Amino acid sequence: MTRDQIINTPLCELIADYPFMVTFLENNTIQRFKDSKDSLITCVASITEDESEEWAIDKKNIMSTVFDFYTQMRALLGIKDEETVKSLTLVAGHNKSKELETFGEFTIHASEIIAIVGPTGSGKSRLLADIEWTADRDTPTNRQIKINGVVPDKKWRFASGNKLVAQLSQNMNFVMDLTVGEFIELHASSRMIEGIDEMSIKILDKANHLAGEPFTMDTPITSLSGGQSRALMIADTAILSHSPIVLIDEIENAGIDRKKALELLVSEEKVVLMATHDPILALMADKRIIIKNGGITDIIVTTDEEKAMLVELEKVDNYIQAKRTELRTGARLHMGKSLLEVING
Repeated sequence: MTRDQIINTPLCELIADYPFMVTFLENNTIQRFKDSKDSLITCVASITEDESEEWAIDKKNIMSTVFDFYTQMRALLGIKDEETVKSLTLVAGHNKSKELETFGEFTIHASEIIAIVGPTGSGKSRLLADIEWTADRDTPTNRQIKINGVVPDKKWRFASGNKLVAQLSQNMNFVMDLTVGEFIELHASSRMIEGIDEMSIKILDKANHLAGEPFTMDTPITSLSGGQSRALMIADTAILSHSPIVLIDEIENAGIDRKKALELLVSEEKVVLMATHDPILALMADKRIIIKNGGITDIIVTTDEEKAMLVELEKVDNYIQAKRTELRTGARLHMGKSLLEVING
């Protein structure tokens, strides 16, 4: 619901659909209106000055905070927005030299994987910021972001419960003195998730599916390796986070199964934006955005030829990963099949 819909809906109907709104009325000492067939705006207008003074009712505050309360409670309770993010559209702006981007509009759909490719300092972070801020021609790039084909409600900018983008940075350093189980429970509890025990088991199972070395609920999170930490956060983000868009930065250095990580995020109907320099990851994506000098210079659809090349590159990568595992387990390395033999099947 929009703010206008909330303040103009009969309170009895609003509370029937969202019982938590009774708490908002109680917090503002206007619970007597909970069964009213009048709207919030009408009920508040009916409060006299004497009543405002006697009951310390701040009429302006009620009207200015009701939408934030509504959106935050929906997020905490895990209630899906009526308008789930099915697509996100980038509308062209300009680069650092004020030269216009030429792609017009580019739409990304849920469950798509998009690679972002470009040199260091080329503008990858600026692109993410535009998406996270739902830019409306008011950022340095002059880009515009649309959600589900339209300019989005300002809730994506200002409501703390609606985070459009969840970011997974390259370095995951935990400092809290918690076990893995306690960490997951804390996050799930903050979102008022039901069935926390079952949810925790699911997250741990998915994380261990990604990590090279398994860990348990009793493992202190401060003792997790970089790869284990990354695996835990990817599983947590995929399963618990309400953010419909996930940005992964440099997953190639994470020490996890990259392909499984992407498959997990996509299975949860996330839009996955992946900044990478790894040709394997770039070719795993459905499309890749090329950025230079702060602007998007091209959007490339992964071709059948590139997908065939990906198969060959994965063979090389599997060969290297196998040798890495042998080293980690203390084995002596032997040639066996040469790399050329591996590639040729």
